[in-house]
Amino acid sequence: MNDVTEVKIRSYQEEDRKAIREISIQSSIFGEYRNAVFDDEILADLLTSYFTDCEPTSSFVAEKGVCIIGYLLGTKDTRKMHKVLKQKIIPLVAKDLLHKGRLFQKKNLLLIKNIMFSYLKGEFKVPDFTHEYPATLHVNIVSQFRGQNVGSFLVNHFLNFLKKERVPGVHFGVLSEKAKKFFLNLDFEVLFIGKYTFLNYLTEENLPHYIMGKKC
Repeated sequence: MNDVTEVKIRSYQEEDRKAIREISIQSSIFGEYRNAVFDDEILADLLTSYFTDCEPTSSFVAEKGVCIIGYLLGTKDTRKMHKVLKQKIIPLVAKDLLHKGRLFQKKNLLLIKNIMFSYLKGEFKVPDFTHEYPATLHVNIVSQFRGQNVGSFLVNHFLNFLKKERVPGVHFGVLSEKAKKFFLNLDFEVLFIGKYTFLNYLTEENLPHYIMGKKC
């Protein structure tokens, strides 16, 4: 059993970027199928680059000794994040895929095709919660430290940060029953229930999609 009393929560620093990107890949819903989807660098860009490169002051890490064992990447303004993703980050990722010839790899074309089918079926259409819950977060813990309150420490630290910044609420999506239960135990509520089918060709089952929210 790991001793979480030695875990420290601190603000993100630029030198944490590499460790955060690796944890994001390993902990992603795609992690189990990392050889069947986008290359690691592309996936890490999509999952983390806005937070680490555009709004680093809203992100935090859990550290034990000199090792980062988890992180919470956050933003105070989800609308701004979506705008930057659409206008800058996603086009850069697409350019990189094209430049290196990765876009036309069979595994990437298959994933893109399935994502498009999900989009056309309306699976990505969700209500806009950004007025009451303008912030969002993305939290992950190294596997051997899960279930030991490290995630709770990070989430509560972020909630206190949002209160100080006078942000009224936070919302985000989770893709598993386990994640939903974790946040319900922290007094979040389910704002929306949906599903995704774009990974059915790998998982052979639908992904649950819950939007969780909490007022600060």
